[in-house]
Amino acid sequence: MKKALITGITGQDGSYLAELLLSKGYEVHGIVRRASTFNTHRIDHIYQDPNEPDAKLFLHHGDLFSTEWIFHLIQSVAPDELYHLAAQSHVRVSFDIPEYTGEVTGLGTMRLLEAVRRCGGKTRFYQASSSEIFGSAAPPQDEETEFRPRSPYAAAKAYAHWMTRIYREGYGLYAVNGILFNHESPRRGETFVTRKVTRAIAAILSGKADSLFLGNLDAKRDWGYAPEYVEAIWKILQHDRPDDFALGTGEAHSVKEFVEGAFEYAGLDWTRHVKISERYRRPLEADNLVANPQKAQEKLGWAPKVGFRDLIAILVDADLELAGLQSRGAGKAILQEKVPHWNHWQNSVTRVLQARKGRAAEH
Repeated sequence: MKKALITGITGQDGSYLAELLLSKGYEVHGIVRRASTFNTHRIDHIYQDPNEPDAKLFLHHGDLFSTEWIFHLIQSVAPDELYHLAAQSHVRVSFDIPEYTGEVTGLGTMRLLEAVRRCGGKTRFYQASSSEIFGSAAPPQDEETEFRPRSPYAAAKAYAHWMTRIYREGYGLYAVNGILFNHESPRRGETFVTRKVTRAIAAILSGKADSLFLGNLDAKRDWGYAPEYVEAIWKILQHDRPDDFALGTGEAHSVKEFVEGAFEYAGLDWTRHVKISERYRRPLEADNLVANPQKAQEKLGWAPKVGFRDLIAILVDADLELAGLQSRGAGKAILQEKVPHWNHWQNSVTRVLQARKGRAAEH
């Protein structure tokens, strides 16, 4: 049985990755920040009592500020694979808290790499890089594109990316970067633009709101479906040699296109509800980020199946249902057609864990 340690396990990608690894028979450990309120809702459905004899999911309270704490955790868990997904990842917020962003997103990565090295260097290490590192570089961008970061978040990610390469080339670690372009799902954080749009649509249809305030509608991004990207993350760490990969769909769409498509799918006129607010504009903007995913296609055999319009239907339907409204129906059909294995994995993991909980309750 392989062991995996996931930082950011309570986030969008971390929760999907935990499901995927459990379905593959891994023992999964995750780092959770201590808080006075519950912050594990994305993984509550797969949580197990660690006292169960067949438990495979274990959570550890901590953070990325202490090299010693990280060292002792890695030493005690001895993971075969470490997936580093945790970060202060909101680009606009990184301008407000640049020091914290650099501390967590940049130096946090270095602390993990140093702990892996000190523990013998046998753990395979994945670092979640970001397309934001390319910033103002001309599209399309790939593994060889020059970094031109345009935000404190992007600069911190560029540092994390290069530190991963330095530890790979300098110390011989199996340490890799996945340069992920925008990837969304119903588990995306509610302050990110895609969920902000789809939640606003549900609120408007519910009669709870009438307006949606946004910033720059002209920025272009390469948007994909998060669970497909999590599969690629796993594939990167199974590759025969450590290497970096850019992951995306190869298509760019503006924020305005996303807004138009989402409102149209829900039967609304976006021009009646969307307003521009200067408070949501960034001091600097990465105008056009779109991947050239050829390397991942050739070496990993990975290519996303969920397209831009598919993604819109999935996200809008999910937030309509979350608000207690009738969905338009296309989202589930798309998932069943294009990524049915994800439903199978999620359902199989959930059934196994529910059965275990049921047996525990009986005793």
